[in-house]
Amino acid sequence: MNSDRLSSRLATVAKYVPTGATLVDVGSDHAYLPCFLAKNIGITFAVAGEVAEGPYQSAKRNVLAEGLSEVIAVRLGDGLDVIEPGEIEYVTIAGMGGALITSILEKGKDKLGSVKRLILQPNISAISIRKWLLDHNWKLSAEEILEEDGKIYEVLVAEKGKDTEDSLMLYGENLQEGLLFGPYLVKEKSAVFKKKWQNERGNWERIYHQLENAAQTPDTIEKKQEILFKMSLVKEVIQDEES
Repeated sequence: MNSDRLSSRLATVAKYVPTGATLVDVGSDHAYLPCFLAKNIGITFAVAGEVAEGPYQSAKRNVLAEGLSEVIAVRLGDGLDVIEPGEIEYVTIAGMGGALITSILEKGKDKLGSVKRLILQPNISAISIRKWLLDHNWKLSAEEILEEDGKIYEVLVAEKGKDTEDSLMLYGENLQEGLLFGPYLVKEKSAVFKKKWQNERGNWERIYHQLENAAQTPDTIEKKQEILFKMSLVKEVIQDEES
């Protein structure tokens, strides 16, 4: 992967950034994504943010080598601390856990006033992001799921919501199901989607059996009930494929 040829997951993120966008890419690593967008999509301005010194220096070198220093500013800082309020309209955060992504958004809420779209790619726990979006009046506008190099990734795209009720309607009658599986993904039920949740159910079954053999404390019993509930949701969602 480089700034001319992105991985499939980053290419999926990139397609939701329009021409003329101003962007911050949090955890930009080598700055491949903003460099690609500058060269191929025609973004106006980007901030490549990195919290670690090594990737920060790598991003600076790559942006300089590509001759994009006037379009991409590489900044060292934590999450959305690298931007000023009103500076950008699009946010990309890719390759982190869902809980970490939500903590970045929560900590940087004061920077989101001018933001039109969030494009988020969690490696795990997309449900954490969906809950945060719902709680903070951001409405999911698109979701994608893909497999690359034996790993399954989800990409979530959110726009400023009109009101919470409007966002709730997206999830339908079963809010827990929508938050766990994704309201768009659960409707499509692609082959990758089915594979992901069959694998998850297998993992939960193993954990449940381990808990069965453990001391039955209140915490253990609660965890078992949670796992049974999630396994029942998976069975309900993909039962037509297994009947």
